[in-house]
Amino acid sequence: MAFGINRKQLQEWKNKIDKGEIAFLTHYWLDDRFPGCKTVTKVGCRDLERLADWGRKYGLKKEWIDHRKDGYSHFDLLGEKQKEILSREGIHDKLVE
Repeated sequence: MAFGINRKQLQEWKNKIDKGEIAFLTHYWLDDRFPGCKTVTKVGCRDLERLADWGRKYGLKKEWIDHRKDGYSHFDLLGEKQKEILSREGIHDKLVE
């Protein structure tokens, strides 16, 4: 279950993806499969090769991309990896503790 974002934030993320940029969206998220994780960061890009290349820098595998029919394919970042990548990207999101 996702919560903690508004329609404007979601649209801004989609707009960046539509422009071919690497786009980040962090929101609260609860899933019993991932105990202890309270947030997720979705990192998307319309250009899947560019997204895969970006992910490779951080040890993410191309197979981990969540392929979406709507064009908003993305990596899901959780836990310590989420913190590490956001820090290395210079993104200091208040949702990620």
